[in-house]
Amino acid sequence: QGQLVESGGGLVQTGGSLRLSCAVSGRTFSTYSMAWFRQAPGKERDFVARITWSGGNTNYADSVKGRFTISRDKAKNTVYLQMNSLKPEDTAVYYCARKTYVDGNMYDTSSYNNWGQGTQVTVSS
Repeated sequence: QGQLVESGGGLVQTGGSLRLSCAVSGRTFSTYSMAWFRQAPGKERDFVARITWSGGNTNYADSVKGRFTISRDKAKNTVYLQMNSLKPEDTAVYYCARKTYVDGNMYDTSSYNNWGQGTQVTVSS
């Protein structure tokens, strides 16, 4: 099992930027993909972005396309989420997640094996 530790959240003004990091420890060789989800108060946990570990293929939610970029550093076993042009509606707890198999819906939280503890992102208007 791998452990995921997020960092990089904080308070930023509208239009600002933040970069989240997710360090993966433990058995990382079986990782198929990594993703970021977010959960606002009183709402469900929603898909934000995904990257395949081997090929680096990416997918994004429509709400963040063109503003957020997911990337990974295989040597450091770390996944990043660069968030630009932040909006108040981006305010949420952001979670990274790890998927160890090909099957399963990338948008579905149940498809992921491991989760981080979450990091708060707050965008002020």
